[in-house]
Amino acid sequence: MSHSTDTDPDAATFPDDPAEFAEVADAEIGLDPGDIPEVGSRDLLPVPSAPSAASGGELVPFDPLRRYLAEVRQYSYLDREEEHALALAFFEHGDREAAQRLIMANLRLVVRLAYEYKKTPINLLDLIQEGNLGLMAAVRKFDPHRGTRLGTYAAWWIKAYMLRYIMANWKMVRIGTTQEQRKLFFNLLKEKERLESQGYEVGPRLLAEHLNVKESTVVQMEQTLSTWDRSLDEPVADGSDMTHGDQLADPRADPAEAAAQRQLRELIAGHLATFGTALEGRDREIFFERLMSAEPVTLQEIASRHGVTRERVRQNEKRMLERLRAYLSERVEGIEGLDFSISAE
Repeated sequence: MSHSTDTDPDAATFPDDPAEFAEVADAEIGLDPGDIPEVGSRDLLPVPSAPSAASGGELVPFDPLRRYLAEVRQYSYLDREEEHALALAFFEHGDREAAQRLIMANLRLVVRLAYEYKKTPINLLDLIQEGNLGLMAAVRKFDPHRGTRLGTYAAWWIKAYMLRYIMANWKMVRIGTTQEQRKLFFNLLKEKERLESQGYEVGPRLLAEHLNVKESTVVQMEQTLSTWDRSLDEPVADGSDMTHGDQLADPRADPAEAAAQRQLRELIAGHLATFGTALEGRDREIFFERLMSAEPVTLQEIASRHGVTRERVRQNEKRMLERLRAYLSERVEGIEGLDFSISAE
């Protein structure tokens, strides 16, 4: 595994000082420093249960997680002196091989920390991969002169990257985009359980006071955590043709207004049909072939058919439209603004 010593654009959101970073992480995303192991113990890596052997000579299913764990166990831990020498080589001289050895030696720590979040709906291998990015960031920022073990310092970076990934992928709609949301995402349920254990009747207002956030933010986060996203194209039930999107109200028109418009169109259509049947000759042709047709003919076509000029047909059309407007005005209220113009010439 290799990495660049160039600045990581994502790392810009994290402080350089491990003490400052610990304070920010604890305050904003609810990390407990006591949960971070002091690296030095020899078996930080959990061992998942082995898949049962297949009977009858069948192949055992491939498990990518076990394969990855087998690979990272090949890299031994570094003692304090080895780690300090490698860290100095990278810190002072940019030795990439030294940085790579530091990263490889701490891959098991990433897996150990990822297992703390195995109950989240996030793929564990994805979480490990994100934690490895945090480990790389920690190696870039690590100052061996401070006297802190790399694992202790890197644990904060690893967890921060994992927690940020969890918030970004918890739902289709991204959450945790503000400091208040990040604090609530990790602390809301924990604080609610704590207050309930003390005998309080817990509501949004009490939670908001204890967590120092707005009450509306608490309500919104409770709704977010209690429900899962659904696709609007998902059927409302098995075998149903109706989707969740079909149940959404149309914001473009009021139902009463839509019904009134539909009745008006039906009324006008009836009067137009009655008016047209009373017409004769050229006026009837103009009415049905120009006004009522989806593809109106031109004035010239009607003029050629009757052996008259185009202007004569236009005058006939104008008089017929004036009669139609007067006819509808007597029978339909609010018809004055109706447009009777015909575009085709």
